[in-house]
Amino acid sequence: METGGGRFGVSETLAALNAALRKEAGPGPRASLWFKESSARNLRSRDFLAPQAALRALFAGGEVPKDIIEGVISLKCPGVPPLQSCQQTPVGLTVQLQRPAAFHQVLNSIAEFTKPSQSAAGQSIILNCTPLQSRRSLDLLSLSNVRAILVTDHLAEVLRIQGVNVHLVPAVPDEGIQKFLRQLRVDWPSALDTAFAPEHVLVLKQVLSQCPYATASGLEPGQGRLADDVIFEVHLKSFLTQQRLAGYDPNLDVVLVTEEKLRVLAELRHVALRCSGPGPGGCCRVLHVVSCEGEFQQQQVDLLWRMLDLGAYTAWQKHLICGPVKVANSPSPVGAPQYFQLRRCQMAAASVLKYGDLAQDDSWTEIIDVLTSAAVRFEMLSTAHRSKIILDLEDSSISTKGTRSGAFVMYNCARLATLFKTFQQAVEQGAYPAVPPASQLDFSLLRDEGEWLLLFNSILPFPEALSQAARLPVSSHGIRITANTEAVCKFLIQLSMDFSAYYNRVHVLAEPLPHLFSLMFARLQLLRGVSGVIHGALATLHLPPLSQI
Repeated sequence: METGGGRFGVSETLAALNAALRKEAGPGPRASLWFKESSARNLRSRDFLAPQAALRALFAGGEVPKDIIEGVISLKCPGVPPLQSCQQTPVGLTVQLQRPAAFHQVLNSIAEFTKPSQSAAGQSIILNCTPLQSRRSLDLLSLSNVRAILVTDHLAEVLRIQGVNVHLVPAVPDEGIQKFLRQLRVDWPSALDTAFAPEHVLVLKQVLSQCPYATASGLEPGQGRLADDVIFEVHLKSFLTQQRLAGYDPNLDVVLVTEEKLRVLAELRHVALRCSGPGPGGCCRVLHVVSCEGEFQQQQVDLLWRMLDLGAYTAWQKHLICGPVKVANSPSPVGAPQYFQLRRCQMAAASVLKYGDLAQDDSWTEIIDVLTSAAVRFEMLSTAHRSKIILDLEDSSISTKGTRSGAFVMYNCARLATLFKTFQQAVEQGAYPAVPPASQLDFSLLRDEGEWLLLFNSILPFPEALSQAARLPVSSHGIRITANTEAVCKFLIQLSMDFSAYYNRVHVLAEPLPHLFSLMFARLQLLRGVSGVIHGALATLHLPPLSQI
């Protein structure tokens, strides 16, 4: 294979290793034979492993021929870091990278590893956050609703940075809910564009009046409006049977169509028509993000839209279901505003406890707001969206010492900012020279296990972690779909744990002695990459990086 340029990538490396191992092995299983190591213990001796069980499926006795091992060692192709060794061990075939070369290439082009790919440029999607559909007040927002809103907001951002055109619905005119969303750092449309008009609802009424599955509701005598705001009764089961649609609740039968349901449909239809371009690839996909308690009702809306407006965008409707959010040891339900205010009070109290009167200064108001938003987002997004969340509302659950918390991530982000600020002040005072260009740094000095852990588990795979978070299996059967909406939070938590362990053990800012500068500069460049990754990941959560806590 020819050596090529381009950014190193984990998926490219795994694909090349698979191809090299199967080159002369004949037919065999097509699943990946290799996986990337991530634990500090295993990374001491290997970076990639093809387990012995996988080798036995390809080679007699699991013994890999020598020429194939030599072919793996000499592997050179785009996206693959240079390899140091390939050895057969009792656990399988192991590969270790040329680590100084990997440090050199990655840290010389940090910007390439801290920005996402534009792999989905030109695609369009509507994200319909169904808990915001009905014109409810803030007091009626449940914790499960908050989870669905934050899942939608985060998914929208990771899709945007992959190049997807994202359209958020419904518009939320209620000022109370809008204020609450701003507290969560959710930027949500408050009104539809001026092209939307009540006539759009009238059009759907006309279509529904001619639908064979619908019957008009009875009129009240002598009045021109329909009884109880019900316009039609629609027989969904007949439509489901005729269309042979799979994945819907078998209890779906008759739905009572109201003005409110038609307004929801009209808004969806309006946005879908505006964002769908001409040609076969111009269709806008529709993803409904649904709280588990609203799943049945959203299936009704889905089918009603399919019935009234047959088209490509109604055919590609998927439902992303968010599991319930419960509060441990709570005798009564906790509403969204109460939950947020409780977390904010706890964060303010924790800050005063740790920093004293300094944390009561006006400048801390924004810091506490950001920490509260981080605490809420990590609580709601660190768990797979379909799983149940049980919240612990005790004060201890938001401490910066808790390694699973958003506050812990923000604390380590601030530690990095303080490190660079301290270094810059020392440069201005003449204690250190400025850091030379990255091309002049000696990255072979980076030999600490924690340094490789930060590069190999954080900086190198970051673009793919963003792609994983934005991946929607478009070919999935049925109407349900899953997404890796927990990927970024988990990535940040693990990165913060790795950085914290390294930072507590290693003195990055050395004594101002010239013979120590080369290692210090290399470490600072590595941590600039770590900082860039953290900032990029936080941006997908709409959390600004903090420079102090």
